[in-house]
Amino acid sequence: MAGFLGEYEATVDAKGRFLLPAGLKKQMPEGTTTLVINRGMDECLWMYLLDDWKKVEDRLREVNPYDSRENRMVRKALIAGAVYVEFDSAGRLNLSKILSEYAGLEKDIVLAGDIDKIEIRDKTKYNKLFESLTPEKLSGMASAILGSGSSTQG
Repeated sequence: MAGFLGEYEATVDAKGRFLLPAGLKKQMPEGTTTLVINRGMDECLWMYLLDDWKKVEDRLREVNPYDSRENRMVRKALIAGAVYVEFDSAGRLNLSKILSEYAGLEKDIVLAGDIDKIEIRDKTKYNKLFESLTPEKLSGMASAILGSGSSTQG
């Protein structure tokens, strides 16, 4: 499967439910009924297909909780914060109150493809991420991270 792409808006109702945008649903394998949502970085949530979550879980199993407090905190934040979510009869997903509060989600959210996962962010906070990102800054960061000698053309 190709990775998740695109930015999509959705609205969270009073019960914490939102409808997964059709553009993202089309990118999922047919028959997908269950996803995993957990804490992400930088005030967002990460949503995974079960197979992709299994890979994250396998890597976290390799983290020795006895080595350091940081190891324990990473495992705790990513494992304890994770929840399985299933589409309801109307095709909605439910966000837990704890996860919604962690990411500071309000009514309007953005779901953004991030290759192996989907980021869920508050719309206002998502827009602020890009306020200071000029084309020149993006070009400089992309060159530094991806390398200027890449054969991939954009």
